[in-house]
Parts: sequence; structure tokens; C-alpha cells
Amino acid sequence: MPKIVDHDQRRRELAGAVQRVIARDGVAEVSIRTVAAESGWSSGALRHYFATRDELLAFACEQVIEQVTARIAEMPADGPVREVARRALLETMPVDPARHTESAIAFGFLALGLGDPALARVQRLHFSSMFELCVRVSGALTPDLDEPGRRAAGRRLHAVVDGLTVHVLAGHLTAAEMVAELDAFLGSLP
Repeated sequence: MPKIVDHDQRRRELAGAVQRVIARDGVAEVSIRTVAAESGWSSGALRHYFATRDELLAFACEQVIEQVTARIAEMPADGPVREVARRALLETMPVDPARHTESAIAFGFLALGLGDPALARVQRLHFSSMFELCVRVSGALTPDLDEPGRRAAGRRLHAVVDGLTVHVLAGHLTAAEMVAELDAFLGSLP
């Protein structure tokens, strides 16, 4: 009897291997060869799922977006609105090693997406998902705003969250300093 292979599960396993390579060695070290070695697969077997490094990175980024979205959707919405908003935003920010890796993957697409339309699609998915979260958070924090006001407040919040994330990824802020700055920003809102 032939072995039944769950191809979606195999692709998710490979995305996990990409995340481990990035956590250990950085985005620049992701290649078909390094991910194959990390996963225990041959490069040829891996290429049955992903023909190029860019396809592998794109899938890994899509997996990160799905993971973060699922975590936020599963969060309890109890407590003060500002605290619920803060918890949701921190799920997207590099406050621990796992979320640092997720942020590194997502922001790795900033440069990659500039020259490749397929990667630009994933970059837009990341940014639009984060923007919509920030609009929802801004709407919860300032319910008196109309739709254009919520979208404008969401753009500002998105800029703050992404800016703080980039500063941590670049080593200019620690995770604790980033959280303190986010708290200061949220505390300044009406």
C-alpha cells in the first residue's frame, strides 16, 4: 500500500525549518541547502515543494502571518480595552525569541519585495494585515473616530509598531525598551 503524504504538513515542516535557520543564523543564510539540512531532507526532495529560495521564504512569511493572526484571534478579549489592544500588538512585535524570528522573516521581505513581484505580493499581505489590525485597535481605543479618522490613526499606530520593531531587529532598542515605548505611545492616546 502506498504511503499517504500530507503535502501541506510537509510544507509547514519546511517553513518551521526556515524559521529555525533564521533564528540561529539570520535571513541571509536561508538557502535550499541550509533548509534541507535543517529539516533532514535532501535538497532534491525539498525542491519538489519549493523550486527556489524565494518561494521558500515567501511560504515561510505567509506561515508567520497565519500564526500571528491565529494567536491574535484566539486571545481572550477580556479586560480593559487598552490592555487587550496592547496584548494584540505585542503578538506582532519581537518581544521574545520566537516573535523576533517571526519579525525577522516578515521584515526580510521589505527588501526582497522591492525587486520581485511574487515576493512583493507577500510583502503587501504582511503590511495590509498589520494595517488592518492597527485600524481595528485604533477603532477600539478611540471609538468616537469616524472611518477616515480610524484609518488615519491606524496608519500612525502601524508606523509606530513597525518602527519599534525595526529598531529592535537592528539592535537599536531592546525588547523591554520597545515595550516601554509602545506603552508610552498607547498612554498618550486620548
